[in-house]
Amino acid sequence: MSLAILLWTPIGFTLAVIRVFVGIGVPLWLAPLVAMLLGVSVTVKGIPPTYSSSNSSSATTTPGDSSNGGRQRGVLFVCSHRTLLDPIFLSIAAGRQVSAVTYSISRLSEVLSPIRTVRLTRCRNKDAVTMATLLNEGDLAVCPEGTTCREPFLLRFSSLFAELADHIVPVTMNIKIQMFHGTTARGWKGMDPFFFFMNPAPTYEVTFLEQLPIEMTCTGGKTSHEVANYIQKMLANSLGFQCTDFTRKDKYRILAGNDGVVPAGKKKKQRT
Repeated sequence: MSLAILLWTPIGFTLAVIRVFVGIGVPLWLAPLVAMLLGVSVTVKGIPPTYSSSNSSSATTTPGDSSNGGRQRGVLFVCSHRTLLDPIFLSIAAGRQVSAVTYSISRLSEVLSPIRTVRLTRCRNKDAVTMATLLNEGDLAVCPEGTTCREPFLLRFSSLFAELADHIVPVTMNIKIQMFHGTTARGWKGMDPFFFFMNPAPTYEVTFLEQLPIEMTCTGGKTSHEVANYIQKMLANSLGFQCTDFTRKDKYRILAGNDGVVPAGKKKKQRT
């Protein structure tokens, strides 16, 4: 296997560059066909919800909602988190642009992203306003784990998203790879997409689950933590994964010996 990886690496890196840069300029409706021609499989299960400018008249009023009369315009997609490419393949599966909120991704990933990405600050009040504003403008994808996980587990979900919307659609994201992991805990995250696409035949599996019933939302009387835990269990059951109480900080402390927050001046120096 080591010999195979060494022999494949120059070919795989060239193929990854082609896959990344071709993917940037391809319209979403054509992306599945182009991906197939380049050896990338996209499997979609379930039916993505239809976009509507007023699809949730009972949506929770949140900071930043005043411009929309208190009504949520977009769909909030709550996803399991396998790689940085999750929101991009979600957009391909949904057939439309879905904005994504991010934490500590590299500038390179932001520049190369074919969809809109907005950084969060980890300040709860500021992030709530940012996410509410994005929902007023359209669909939004969030990964409440806050970081990727390679193993068949789901990390504990942050509950902030549950306070911002009622039109919530859980989405399972899963991948199949042959040689390279498209995630790193200690390295430069800008290379993660390239490592994923260096695999000979990577596969992305996107499954749209049923929209959360109103009685299971905060408007229906549930707390945000109850909503987050309920969705975590839904996604875990669909994937055959196990729910855990481990957080993003727990992951980085175990794997990298830090809290997962890298000072700006050191980001370019690190790589596994």
